[in-house]
Amino acid sequence: MKTVSASTTSTALALLRRALPDPAGPGRVLALMGRIEQARSLDGPAEALRSAVRAVPLGKGRDLLHGRWLGHPVHPVLIEVPVGAWISSAVLDWTPGGRRGAGLLIAVGLGGAVPAALAGLVDWAELEREQARVGLLHATLNVGALGWYAASLKARLTGHPFRGRAYALAGLCTMGAAAAAGGHLAYRQASGANHAEAVPHLVPPGWHPVGPVDALPQGRPVRRMVGEVALAVVRDGDGSCRVLADQCSHDGGPLSEGEVEDGCLHCPWHGSAFRLADGWNAAGPATAPQPVFDTRVQDGQLHVRLRDPHPAPH
Repeated sequence: MKTVSASTTSTALALLRRALPDPAGPGRVLALMGRIEQARSLDGPAEALRSAVRAVPLGKGRDLLHGRWLGHPVHPVLIEVPVGAWISSAVLDWTPGGRRGAGLLIAVGLGGAVPAALAGLVDWAELEREQARVGLLHATLNVGALGWYAASLKARLTGHPFRGRAYALAGLCTMGAAAAAGGHLAYRQASGANHAEAVPHLVPPGWHPVGPVDALPQGRPVRRMVGEVALAVVRDGDGSCRVLADQCSHDGGPLSEGEVEDGCLHCPWHGSAFRLADGWNAAGPATAPQPVFDTRVQDGQLHVRLRDPHPAPH
C-alpha cells in the first residue's frame, strides 16, 4: 500500500514539474498557451463571433459592460459571483448536511455567469488577434464549466445527488482551467490593462520643446516625442495646441493616426474617444483616461509639460 502511494505521489510530482516553467524552458502550460497565441486557424471563428458581438445594438450599455464607469474592466468584478458560489458549493458538497446549500449556490453561480459572460464578450470583441485566440480558449472552457454545473443542478433536482456532485467536480476543474487561461490573457498579454500607465513615470518634470508650431498641420494629429514618450499633437484653427500621450490606454494604439471629431481624438484601432481638453475617455472600450499635457509657445516653439491629474471630487 505504501509503495502504491509513493508511486502515485511521484507521478503527480513529475507531471507538475513538466507543467511548470524551469530555467531551460517555459514548461508545457506556457508552451501550449504560446501555440494557441499563434494559432491562425482560430481567426475565422474569432472574426465571426467578433462581428456578431459588435452588431448587437447595446448603445450606452456597451460602455457599461466595458466598465468605463468603474475605471477598469467590469468583467473581473462580475466573475466573483459564479466563481465564489461554485467554490463554496464544492465545500458544502463534501460537508455533512450541506448538499442542499450546494445546489442553491450552483444555481446562484449559473445566474451570475450570464452578466459576467456578457461583459467578457464585449471586452473580447475589442482585442488583438493573439489575445482573441487565447480569449476563445478562455470562453470555451467557461462554457464547458457552465454546462457541467447546469448538468449538476439538473441531476440534483431529478434525484441523482451523487451524479450531481460528480458533474460539479468536473465543472470546478474546468473553471480552474478557464481561470488559468484568463490569467494568461490579463497578465501575460496585458488585456484590460492601462497601456498608458507608464507615461507619468517616463516624462521628466518641467517643460520640454517638441518642435515649431508652424510645422504642425491644423486639425490633424501628428506624432512628436518627449524623450522616449510619444505624443499626439493637435493644432487648433486658432493656433493653440492640444497634446495627449500617443499610446492609447486601451490597447496601445497610436492616437496620432486617429481622427479628431467633436473635440475628441479617436483611436484608430478600436475607436476609443479621448477629450483633447483633458484626456478623459469619453467613449470606450478604453476604461482609463489618457495622460494630457499642458502647452505653451515660446519663440515659435511648442513646449509641453505633463499635467498633474486632477484630485477626485469629494
